[in-house]
Amino acid sequence: MTAKKILFVVNAPEFFISHRLPIAIAAQDAGYEVHVATAEGGDVREIRCLGIVHHTVAIARSGQNPFAELGSLISLYWLFRALKPDLVHLITIKPVLYGGIAARLAGVSAVIAAVSGLGTVFVAQSATAKVRRVLVSGLYRLAFKHRRLAVIFQNPDDREGLLAAGALQKGQTRMIRGSGVNLFNYSFVPEPEGTPVVVMAARLLRDKGVYEFVEAARLLKSRGVELVMRLIGAPDPGNPTSVEQAELDDWSAEGIVELVGYRSDIARQYGAANIVCLPSYREGLPKGLVEAAACGRAVVTTDVPGCRDAIEPDVTGVLVPVKSASALADAIQVLIEAPERRMRMGKAGRELAEQAFSINSIVEQHLEIYEELLQDA
Repeated sequence: MTAKKILFVVNAPEFFISHRLPIAIAAQDAGYEVHVATAEGGDVREIRCLGIVHHTVAIARSGQNPFAELGSLISLYWLFRALKPDLVHLITIKPVLYGGIAARLAGVSAVIAAVSGLGTVFVAQSATAKVRRVLVSGLYRLAFKHRRLAVIFQNPDDREGLLAAGALQKGQTRMIRGSGVNLFNYSFVPEPEGTPVVVMAARLLRDKGVYEFVEAARLLKSRGVELVMRLIGAPDPGNPTSVEQAELDDWSAEGIVELVGYRSDIARQYGAANIVCLPSYREGLPKGLVEAAACGRAVVTTDVPGCRDAIEPDVTGVLVPVKSASALADAIQVLIEAPERRMRMGKAGRELAEQAFSINSIVEQHLEIYEELLQDA
């Protein structure tokens, strides 16, 4: 019997490796023929070395040139026509929108769309953003018109938003809490001694709450609180909300936050910290907070979709109002001054990771959806 063919579509190869690789490997082990389509990038070689067939498609993670966007849709359509996958698994916003439409046109029989956040268009409140929100909602409706469809959400707010927009039916939705974490690689370690360290690890975008993190550091310094505020990440020049290099230079000169740039050793960075912070404006379900829980670190994050779903409020972490540097500073200070409470939260976080976020559980849930959609296909 010929193996069923699954095609993952994601904009960047590094995102596929960091967020979906264990699922692809498990699908291979289960007997599926696995393919991946991404834009070109340095991590393509690693994908191919793992025995996964890679296809390059013209799809940019950011950018709004209408001709380039149409080119992405056409590129996916021709790939689907040539490859004839039994199922396509679409990941991140543009692959979901353009891949969903292309799959309809190409006659792909089964589609999984992973909605790991609705993006900045559903956060911004400007008149332009509201118009774009209507247009994007229409694209979701087009992308989700499949007979065999499962749309995976990471939090209930995103699901309710697209249900309210009439983009899909409730029976087509599935809920999986995040991308999972390898509990062996992200192990529980005791907090370090000495001056407390608060870490924020994220792409350096306005919507991630970077400016609130820096302002909270200023406030805490003015209060005489002894701590290190460490910012891990790099600017994203292709994103209109990215922090500018000149701003990073100013912050470095000011000495308010410790800037360490992009790091791949996040487990080690969290192990060297006492608190993990993510003051984001909206997320799907942030992988960084799941990793923080696995490492046994108390979390301070915002009371917004995705972030609040990654913790148990007042058990594994603290929620603060979005865009409030003062509330963020207050919450950090409380945990700095209450080490026993902080450590209890960290222990509870590890227990939460073991119960809800284990990569083995996440992989198993995906394989069950594959089997369901491919039955009799």
